[in-house]
Amino acid sequence: MRTPHRMDTHHHPDQPSDDRSEAVRNPYDELGALDDGPLEATPLQQFLGEDAEQRDEQEPEWSPPAHRRGGRRKRNRFAGLPLAVKAVVALLVIAAFAALGDRWALLYAEHRAADTLKDRLDLAAAPEVEIGGFPFLTQLADKRLDSVKVTVPDVAADRVSLAKVSATAHDIRLNADGLTSVRGAQIPRFDGDVLLSFEDLNRELGASQVTFTGEGRDRVRADGTLPVAGHDLRLRAEARIQRQGERGIATEIGGMRLDIGDLATYRPGKRASEGLHLTPRASADLARETRKAKALLSVPAIVERMGVPEATVQEALADDGKLTELTGTPRFARQAERLNLIDLALSNPDVMRRLGLDPDLLDELSGLTRPVLADRLSLAFELPKPEQGDVRLQDVRVGKDGIRVRVSGSGLSVGG
Repeated sequence: MRTPHRMDTHHHPDQPSDDRSEAVRNPYDELGALDDGPLEATPLQQFLGEDAEQRDEQEPEWSPPAHRRGGRRKRNRFAGLPLAVKAVVALLVIAAFAALGDRWALLYAEHRAADTLKDRLDLAAAPEVEIGGFPFLTQLADKRLDSVKVTVPDVAADRVSLAKVSATAHDIRLNADGLTSVRGAQIPRFDGDVLLSFEDLNRELGASQVTFTGEGRDRVRADGTLPVAGHDLRLRAEARIQRQGERGIATEIGGMRLDIGDLATYRPGKRASEGLHLTPRASADLARETRKAKALLSVPAIVERMGVPEATVQEALADDGKLTELTGTPRFARQAERLNLIDLALSNPDVMRRLGLDPDLLDELSGLTRPVLADRLSLAFELPKPEQGDVRLQDVRVGKDGIRVRVSGSGLSVGG
């Protein structure tokens, strides 16, 4: 198949060379022209080049891409929320701020009330005040509080200190013109607890020598030492706790005894079982200690109280065998234990010394009567009577940590 282009480019050999060079272009010349200067841009290259220049002029300077996710999307989502939802969110925010403001006002009111009670009750430290109910500002505007709990530590009550007094008042009516101008309050009713701790009793009454512990629902045991005439005597006693009247606590001290080592026991009182008596061990030792036995039998008053026949006593004093026979009998030991030595101490000091008892100690024991010793161990106290209203004791109970008392009251008035 013939090609038209080949036919157009073919010339006769008789034609001049110039015409032929114009008609037929040497490809090598074109290659040489490429080396002499820059190539002309093709239409596509011109288009791309112009567009690139325009983009360089129009596009801003490059910056790192932002990798946060969802920021723009969240704003778009919130913007697309219905108006009702936005209103609910706004109300929740306002309610949160209102609740926070209410709590601040509550804390301020509790602080002011604690300082006021401290000053008016002359307390060593400000009490703890907890105002109940929510919201507080609404109650204050209504001049009525649902409840107020007051806890006062270390309240003086006669000879002892109450470890904690806690009371909750209900339905309080305020006499106030605002948050900072509360002049007083009316308390229709309240209830509370009073704690008399054993730790305080040990410090105040026992002086670190007597320890009080609970024993049953209404009894307290005292155990320790009591210094008498330079001797530390072992003290044991029991206090029965009971309510006295409507505001008082009474203690009945019983089982009091002072042990003088293993030699004798002193129980204050006038009954036969009370007084100063030899211990069973000391009575049994009389059969082995001739000197002590003769000291007792040489006092006619002692022999008379023991009920030993005079002839038997004389034989025992003259013959050690008879003496051992007499003092070794169970009857003599029982009689010796029943003998109250406190009555014979002043008139027979030498006999007391032979038995190992200090006459000065016995002299001071004679003045340590039951009321005196009971007063040292008394746990009684009485709640103060308010100027207005009524305060009553409801229940008294001994616990592990101390004596707990339930109280109630009505018609109280605080302030103006």
